[in-house]
Amino acid sequence: MKLDLDGVYIPSFNKSLKHLNHRTKSMFLIMGSAHNIKEIRQKETQKVSIIFLSSVFKKNKNYLGMYKFKLLRKLTSKKVIALGGITKKNKKKIKLLNCFGFSGISYFE
Repeated sequence: MKLDLDGVYIPSFNKSLKHLNHRTKSMFLIMGSAHNIKEIRQKETQKVSIIFLSSVFKKNKNYLGMYKFKLLRKLTSKKVIALGGITKKNKKKIKLLNCFGFSGISYFE
């Protein structure tokens, strides 16, 4: 708040609700990441507007794949951004996920 920022990102491991005690601008954006249904519900409790759901394509410990991503996507009314292993080669598959958008380092490298 002191920095007059337009928003904040809350990582999946952050369970704090302290930010809800502060007054924010009317257009202040709260975003957060999640990897499973428990974390999605936590982000909803934290009043995020956008959830980064990962990992769609990158096969790491949080790997979801397209099918599980779609299932989790349907369990929230929040805007969902696909994250994890997105490249120019698999970008067309993002349309099948019915998500708000996508983000990723691999895509922009």
